[in-house]
Amino acid sequence: MKVAEQDLPLQCFYRQERAMPDQVYLSQPMGEGRVTELSWKQVGAQARRMAAHLQGFGWEPGSRVAIIGKNSAHWIIADLAIWISGHVSVPLYPTLTADSVRQILEHSQARAVFIGKLDDWTSMRPGLSGDIERISLPLAPDEACPAWDDIVARTPPLPGDPLRRADDLATIIYTSGTTGMPKGVMHAFGNFASATVSANERFGIGPGARMLSYLPLSHIAERNAVEVLSMTVGARIFFAESLQTFAADLQRARPTMFFSVPRLWVKFQQGVHARMPSDKLERLLRIPLLNRIVKRKILSGLGLDQCRLAAGGAAPMPPDLLNWYARLGLEIIEVYGMTENCGVSHSTVPGDPKAGYVGLPYAGVECRLAPDGEVQMRSGALMQGYYLEPEKTREAMTEDGWLRTGDRGEVDARGRLRITGRVKELFKTSKGKYVAPAPIENRLAANPRIEACCVMGANLGQPFAVAILPPDVLAATADAAQREQVMASLQAHLAAVNQQLDPHERLDFIAVSGDAWTVETGFVTPTLKVKRNVVERHYEARVDRWVAEKSPVVWDA
Repeated sequence: MKVAEQDLPLQCFYRQERAMPDQVYLSQPMGEGRVTELSWKQVGAQARRMAAHLQGFGWEPGSRVAIIGKNSAHWIIADLAIWISGHVSVPLYPTLTADSVRQILEHSQARAVFIGKLDDWTSMRPGLSGDIERISLPLAPDEACPAWDDIVARTPPLPGDPLRRADDLATIIYTSGTTGMPKGVMHAFGNFASATVSANERFGIGPGARMLSYLPLSHIAERNAVEVLSMTVGARIFFAESLQTFAADLQRARPTMFFSVPRLWVKFQQGVHARMPSDKLERLLRIPLLNRIVKRKILSGLGLDQCRLAAGGAAPMPPDLLNWYARLGLEIIEVYGMTENCGVSHSTVPGDPKAGYVGLPYAGVECRLAPDGEVQMRSGALMQGYYLEPEKTREAMTEDGWLRTGDRGEVDARGRLRITGRVKELFKTSKGKYVAPAPIENRLAANPRIEACCVMGANLGQPFAVAILPPDVLAATADAAQREQVMASLQAHLAAVNQQLDPHERLDFIAVSGDAWTVETGFVTPTLKVKRNVVERHYEARVDRWVAEKSPVVWDA
């Protein structure tokens, strides 16, 4: 897909700034019920002033400037300032260790860092070298460095509308890394333009759209589908204040488009069932006079009654979960992409879902399957390569320019793609049979009592799964009777799943772990993908004991 200059991110921002200067663009909660609202004109003015400050350092064009912080209005304004100043932004996840911060800042050769809203700056701070320039954003922890508001107040803005070419490097995004060390994915402005135009051709998002930004802006999905898309179409962004206020933040935003990962969609469902047991809800939905009232009340309670585009990604959505939301009148679109293709590859088509599939390629996206079943694709949104790692770039691409996704897939007669697992995730049992864990995990995760799971079993007679329970379910199992009930439910679910599997795939048992699989503990990525290698290393010493118990459900919580 050919990129038009008018579709590049900065050009889009300037267009919205001229068209609706006084309309609110960014709504930022400041704590204690206060909200700061910034118009397109105010955002542009602050970005130009900070851009002038960055240019004042005299760095060569294209220098790297990092952003460390949770999502906020000034995260996006800082990104704009970096772009307007002629430099390249390097976002860092707000949950990284000091060692990871140091590695990324050194590898990217960052000249400066914007420090934003953070929960544990004390642990991250040692990752900054003494000579890197520091600027603190509003809501940042205390840091002895120049503050955003002070710089903006004293610095005249850059004049005019500085532009960047389509092939100019816009950002280096370090992958969240389910395996190995993160790589710096380079994306040019043209990649963002190709991705947003291609995706919006399918979904038709226009001015007046409302978004809630809460998934990390350091990840490609939020960066492209919230930050860049908002500039493209003129959407308003609301920011979440905290995990504790998330429900209220959703009510405040009432988004017209909402993207989330499967685990959060499951948590929403669990929250509904906590107030209304599933059997009662099913009865009410079968009553014609009450059906519409009940659906409207539930979606309104979630803050999703105005949602016109709901999407899920980062991991497969269980079909039963998709069906549950569809019965409430909310069709969840499944999207498929990765950092290397700007998050834009495939999606299901509104009104034409197919359970278990991630749908059709977007406009301008080509897809093919390699002989081993690997999904390969190419489009105008493909990365420029991995920063300073030409060998890894060559490994990621075929000789004729297609991206090796690392995912295995199947394509139906209509061209819809189904992801069947990872090319390198297959493991062999002691019987010499290969097992693909992902499809089995998807079936297990359909049980609302399983929050996350990982199928393992290399060199064993049969595979098995380690699972964690939702916090409320785990807490309830402190009561012996409740624990027996949960174990019986999991045993029945295991039997049902095994009936759908080939003999060599059938799980020997489920081991229930009491560990917290969080970003902070290192078990999952910031987008909540399970780090398989971390899970396998953590539990390997317990496997022999679990096998020896010869029980369908092993309690290790």
